Amino acid sequence: MCTRLISWRWCALAVLGLLPVLATAGTWQHEQGTLTLEVPPQRIIALNWAATEALLLLGVIPVGIADRDGYKVWVKEPELPEGVANIGTRVAPSLEAIAELKPDLIVTSSEMAPAADLLQRIAPTYVASVYKEGSRPFEKARDMLITLGQILDRKARAEAILRDIEQTLETQRHRLEDAGLTDRPVTLVNFLDDRHVRIYTPNGLFQHALDALGLENAWPHQGNYWGFSVVGLEAIAPYQDSRIVVISPTLPGLADSLASSPFWTYLPPVQREQVYRIAPVWPFGGVYPVKRLATLLTDSLLAGGSDNVR
Repeated sequence: MCTRLISWRWCALAVLGLLPVLATAGTWQHEQGTLTLEVPPQRIIALNWAATEALLLLGVIPVGIADRDGYKVWVKEPELPEGVANIGTRVAPSLEAIAELKPDLIVTSSEMAPAADLLQRIAPTYVASVYKEGSRPFEKARDMLITLGQILDRKARAEAILRDIEQTLETQRHRLEDAGLTDRPVTLVNFLDDRHVRIYTPNGLFQHALDALGLENAWPHQGNYWGFSVVGLEAIAPYQDSRIVVISPTLPGLADSLASSPFWTYLPPVQREQVYRIAPVWPFGGVYPVKRLATLLTDSLLAGGSDNVR
């Protein structure tokens, strides 16, 4: 309310919203407490790749991330620019390296809960976990992106990213439907060796892409909260009608080993040449891997399959 100490002109300007307002980022609840910031942060460190991905999508280049070199191999998109510092591993980052970068925000997840107090002493810390028991990964990743958009004063950009992902999913679904390629379920795997695969389960991040594409996940069993199970090749034999999608990278020499493997060569999808190989997609990321998987998977199915997994 205006008082006698403030002129009527200033009152009018305030009502019209024409007076300058101090920029405040606000207060947010997170898994380890409350984050309050007076202004949007500028120097941010991400301790997992889901957070790194979210920052890059929002147009913010972190000053440091964990496992920097691995990001370029496993995640790939959004691309990590040169010059970002490596602050150690995702399971054991270097507190000294973090402190030297003088961050004004650290983004992490509950896996780093034992170090939360130490991180908080370095800089304000925001804790958001996409992967937890009972969580729905895509929804958690979407919430994290929106919240980081608010913290960084880029909420509109976050919302635009989500709209783009949904549009991409719709476009890829139409491509598959027009080609009649939603008729068979798919099995999504990474090879661990020539006998075992990591198979992606209905409670994982990749399920959102399959649902949006109108594809059934051939593997019906729930996995761990990361959304996968480790099984032998014989475990996927009962799912004879499926197409097998192999997500890179694969081990050197795998194709030769599989060529002489009775566990592999007698699988019906292999005999039908309905095996498809796609570029790496990070299964434990944020929202973007859903878009990346949908596009790569659709392109691969349309191109046709081969049992030559290299």
